[in-house]
Amino acid sequence: MNRLRVGIVGTGFGGAAHAPAFALHPRFEVVAIASPSSAAHVARERKIPHAFDSVEAMLAGAELDVVAVASPPFDHHRSVLAALRAGKHVLCEKPFALTLAQAEEMVAAGERAGTACALAFEFRYVPAIIAIKELIDNGHLGALRELEVARLSRELLERNTLRERGWWFSRAAGGGVASSVMPHLLDLATHLAGRPPRTTQGLLRTANPRRSDAAGPFETDVADGAFALLDYGSGLVARVGNDSTTVVESTTVAVHGETRSAVANGGFFGDLRVYTIADDEQDELEIAASPHHKHAAVHGNVPFLLPLLDAFAQRIDLGTPGVPTFADGLVVQRSLDAIGY
Repeated sequence: MNRLRVGIVGTGFGGAAHAPAFALHPRFEVVAIASPSSAAHVARERKIPHAFDSVEAMLAGAELDVVAVASPPFDHHRSVLAALRAGKHVLCEKPFALTLAQAEEMVAAGERAGTACALAFEFRYVPAIIAIKELIDNGHLGALRELEVARLSRELLERNTLRERGWWFSRAAGGGVASSVMPHLLDLATHLAGRPPRTTQGLLRTANPRRSDAAGPFETDVADGAFALLDYGSGLVARVGNDSTTVVESTTVAVHGETRSAVANGGFFGDLRVYTIADDEQDELEIAASPHHKHAAVHGNVPFLLPLLDAFAQRIDLGTPGVPTFADGLVVQRSLDAIGY
């Protein structure tokens, strides 16, 4: 079976995580990368044969089967539509789009193209998440009543000046925590619930609009906190939140049922520990590490991108379900829209 030729749009996360993940996977071969400023540099660094300054130039100048869109959020709509018009399979980073209308247009374009279209919701493939999903599917927790998916971090404390100004601090460009981590958290809630929410309500908050970096002070309008309450019907609700103005680094995924609760907690997704709690007992589950955990040295997301690429390749080769789809991205986009994204 011939390897699938991949072109990557974006040299930030695209160069740091997508390029090595595709290169490590036996079904893919990275042959091109596109960026208006740094494609040539990253191509040399990652030993990618071809570099282009735009997705259009890459589509015209390289033989591709797959386009991975890992550019900033403001570029997703343009690059995805260009790739679909060219009849390519597409893997798109989160957030799917800047607006609900863009997301709906991308889903429709994917259906017309008839190619495999996937969203990079790689945290579904974290071993702790897989274990909790199995507990749910096996009925071990009883009737589900509440989900909690929460991330606390120091990233946007007022005194934290490590992140430099740029598109990430522009709400119009898709910056802030509503686009960086919140889509993952909303997707995990829906993935664990097993169905899309009936309603979503919530809010975005900017606690620290005045920021500074090495160049001095500046103002930002992006959210440093995002909070949602989702109703999945049949008595199940979810609390989903990302607050980047705390002094702790903590990630929690909890599922509370009428028989047991399952709670995963750690600094971030790569080090979650899972506990089950019942009336008279609390047990820590032994969770095997990802079979790709050694590749975390390349980038922390690579161990989870690799099983996502397994599912993506199967979707391309066999049409099988399993990989997060554009439809899943649209579900998340609707919730983001409901909280003011």
